[in-house]
Amino acid sequence: MLDLTNDGQRSSTDPVMTLDSDTGKLEGGASFAASFGPGRYSTFTCVTFKGEGYDLGKPTEYGIWLGDFPVRGATNILQVYYGFVDEIGGLLTFQPAPNGGSTSILVRVGVSFISSAQACANAEEEIPDFDFTRVQTVARAQWNDVLGRVQVDTTGVDLDTVKLFYSSLYRTHISPADYTGENPKWNSTEPYYDSLYCNWDTYRTLYPLMSLHDPVTFSRIVRGWLPECRGATAMHFIQGGSNGDPILGEFFVKSCRLTFTRFHQFSASLNVSDDDLYNALLADAEIEPPNWNVQGRQANAWKQFNYIPQDMFSPGGANTKQASRSLEHAFNDFSISQVAKVLGKTEDAQTYTQRAGNFVNLWNPNITVPGGPGVIGMMQPRFANGTFNFTDPRHCSVHDPAKATCFLNAANRDGFYESSPIVYAPQDTAKLIELQGGLDKFISRLDFIFDQDYFDSTDEPSQQIPFMYHYANRPGLSTQRSRQIIAQSFNTSINGLPGNDGAMGSYAAFYLSGLYPLPATQQFLLSSPYFQQISFFNPVLNTTTKIVAENFNGNPPDGTGGPNSNCQSVAVNGQPYKSNCYLDWDVFTSGSLVELTLTDDISVTCGNGTDAIPPSLSTGGYD
Repeated sequence: MLDLTNDGQRSSTDPVMTLDSDTGKLEGGASFAASFGPGRYSTFTCVTFKGEGYDLGKPTEYGIWLGDFPVRGATNILQVYYGFVDEIGGLLTFQPAPNGGSTSILVRVGVSFISSAQACANAEEEIPDFDFTRVQTVARAQWNDVLGRVQVDTTGVDLDTVKLFYSSLYRTHISPADYTGENPKWNSTEPYYDSLYCNWDTYRTLYPLMSLHDPVTFSRIVRGWLPECRGATAMHFIQGGSNGDPILGEFFVKSCRLTFTRFHQFSASLNVSDDDLYNALLADAEIEPPNWNVQGRQANAWKQFNYIPQDMFSPGGANTKQASRSLEHAFNDFSISQVAKVLGKTEDAQTYTQRAGNFVNLWNPNITVPGGPGVIGMMQPRFANGTFNFTDPRHCSVHDPAKATCFLNAANRDGFYESSPIVYAPQDTAKLIELQGGLDKFISRLDFIFDQDYFDSTDEPSQQIPFMYHYANRPGLSTQRSRQIIAQSFNTSINGLPGNDGAMGSYAAFYLSGLYPLPATQQFLLSSPYFQQISFFNPVLNTTTKIVAENFNGNPPDGTGGPNSNCQSVAVNGQPYKSNCYLDWDVFTSGSLVELTLTDDISVTCGNGTDAIPPSLSTGGYD
């Protein structure tokens, strides 16, 4: 049975289908609504059959089904009144294997966004011989190649943790998907990736993980065009902000940084133009598109006010998520500033560095949190005249008294998207510490977020928060919080993911690796891995970086206390490293041996050197 039109949301229109009564071959397709946007897309399939070890012969019965009603003998959808139901498909049966043999029917399915003929061609090219064992063997080898670039020592580690790690790594390679040659909007041999699952979800962790072990795929993604929230070739709605910029910034800073001569000599194999990449960033930052609901930014307001006013209605998009978009645009411009610095574009670097600090324009020092003594000051929406509006800091949390919506719909008038005003600015945590009244109050606020259940691992703005104790020189607390998140929210059961899997796989993989990335920078925040050893192989550089956890003694099941899990000191290639709290990108490009000395002392620090604390924008970091 072929189910042609049921996409879950019952959105299909314009179905087409034919059935070959001699072979059982089914071809068809339909138009469907985008799952997260205003557009539509068409998709097609081609299904053929073969008996395993015997001649399958002609179908014994065949027809078309509508809802729960079969129309026997029909071979073309035009032979039925299909406009009254939204569940349509083909139905056929075959004779069992002769002489009482085992009946096993092989089904080959091709798909395409172009046509059913293209779907047939795709199937015949990829699976020409119906050899299931060969297909399985080739697929396994391809997956082992990608997943095998990250190796772990499983000694003293429970099997579920190993499964969680590799299944998380596996899922990071499901989406985005390589649709090269399958975009009906143009005919090109250039790489085309789709199903980006919204860059809002993925820019924080998925692409930095690609930088570590799969830079070639990363390069193919950014060569297509400035990535945004596309799915099945249709534009989808942008979420918190236009987040293609940090993805391109991540690629450039990691993969094309000119100061890393050894890496750049391989850039020809990545085939990404520095000029094209930079011009795409500038266009996104400076040119306001006609519809910034689906691409780009509300750039004119951002440049005029240095934030998005909550009371400014523009014909180019929905007047919502103003605070979230302002915070995201600040990080977007930070990403552009990092690329400008690499290219030696001093004036541009200064412009975008200044814009990166615009997040402070939303800081209202007079806002308090009910039940949070000492938690004073919060990001808030702002009007065009400079005055603040008010959004309850409990908004979009388990404590929200109004149970207000914080998602992508017209009812969201609070200025924030998928997060409460207890948010962060990852490019400048030092400034947040200053705004919040110093280290002690910063730590107290972080404790409040976790202890009062404001932290939400299902929403991407929260993902870095467990590691933010690093900036207060308390990395042991970061280790404890991040391990608690894994223990509470991630496992290998049916309900083992806290949210949809846009970035949950890469998020968990980084936590289990004892790392957390800062996109479009050279830094990875450092904790302790869940393994005695973990290594990352870069196939472009042909280098392997190994992280060894000395004194490793297993993982506490609840993430708290237990055996050695706090990093006391770090050595790289036998030499003491400048920080116990982060690793620079050149550690990974050169193929290093990183040795962590672990302890059960939670009061460990980042070290005593001038560069021990992870960098922040306002303290001169990232230069």
